[in-house]
Amino acid sequence: MGRKLDLSSLSNDEAEHVLRVLQRDMQLRQKEEERLSEMKQELEEEGTRCSLLCKQHKFNEHCCIRCCTPFTFLLNPKRPCLECRYNICKSCCTFSQSERGYICASCQKSR
Repeated sequence: MGRKLDLSSLSNDEAEHVLRVLQRDMQLRQKEEERLSEMKQELEEEGTRCSLLCKQHKFNEHCCIRCCTPFTFLLNPKRPCLECRYNICKSCCTFSQSERGYICASCQKSR
């Protein structure tokens, strides 16, 4: 980042093209940083919400910690997340073949 470029051997058109490329790179980096910042904030809010819900007596035994959908024996059984260990429903998780278990959407994002 701290290196200086010697553009003296370039024509004006080439130097302008390099400048446009660098400006575009900076814009893309800023967008990516904003996206990651929003994702971090989302994950922090999700963690706070989960910790509040878990304090309620046996909430996670009866409902999904992510979407609050009640568990049913056949239609929507609870599945423990391999990472956070909360019980989650089918719509809030994906199956990891390598780990042979379910991972909730929030843990998937944080990975």
